[in-house]
Amino acid sequence: MKSIRNTDLKPLWLAIILVWAGTACSSEDPTEVNEEELITTVNMTFTNTAMASDVVNVSFRDLDGPGGSNPVIDDLTLSANASYTYTLEFLNEQETPADNITAEVRAEGVDHQVFLIKGGNADFTTTYGDQDTNGNPIGLLGTVTTGAAGNGALSIVLVHKPNKSATGVANGNISGAGGEEDIRVQFTLSIQ
Repeated sequence: MKSIRNTDLKPLWLAIILVWAGTACSSEDPTEVNEEELITTVNMTFTNTAMASDVVNVSFRDLDGPGGSNPVIDDLTLSANASYTYTLEFLNEQETPADNITAEVRAEGVDHQVFLIKGGNADFTTTYGDQDTNGNPIGLLGTVTTGAAGNGALSIVLVHKPNKSATGVANGNISGAGGEEDIRVQFTLSIQ
């Protein structure tokens, strides 16, 4: 009978230790966690570029967040054939004091874009007035130019991680943007 010597087991033990060490110490790259911010309030201000006294403020407020009570949404009325600068503000009013999400959207501009989408017979065009560090639009401010009188809607959509290089996205076309919607609100719009 052949005896097993200690030196014959060394390769076996070495293989077992290497397999164990390789599986026990596996490191996975941590995945980035982006907690969605709760946005309860969207404030929008329009200022007529030809008449500074023509200032229109509208708000969307859903203080209990999605579900629950219906949001309170102002109607929007703009003058026909006019040009307005606009500014947007996003808040979480469940916090005290209110958490201003706008500053975060601006700071993380490469990861956010606001889209202004017209609906119905609303005749207007939009132009972005701000850019991220890559020269792509953010949309927290810009210009709205109205056309003929009519009724319709203005939707505001804040998108997280849009594909800003997709066709038309830099011009406000949301169809190729992808990403995830942080919030979508719709104002009833009357152009008079």
